[in-house]
Amino acid sequence: MRKKSDLPQKTCATCGRPFTWRKKWAKVWDAVRYCSDKCRGTRN
Repeated sequence: MRKKSDLPQKTCATCGRPFTWRKKWAKVWDAVRYCSDKCRGTRN
């Protein structure tokens, strides 16, 4: 088991907040740019 602090992080392209890796993003982690559906919907 890994600690949450050991997981990779990225910064959201819309809100600028950091977000951590999730298991559902394991296969597409390189393509993930937004922290949530709300940020993806309000992108510029």
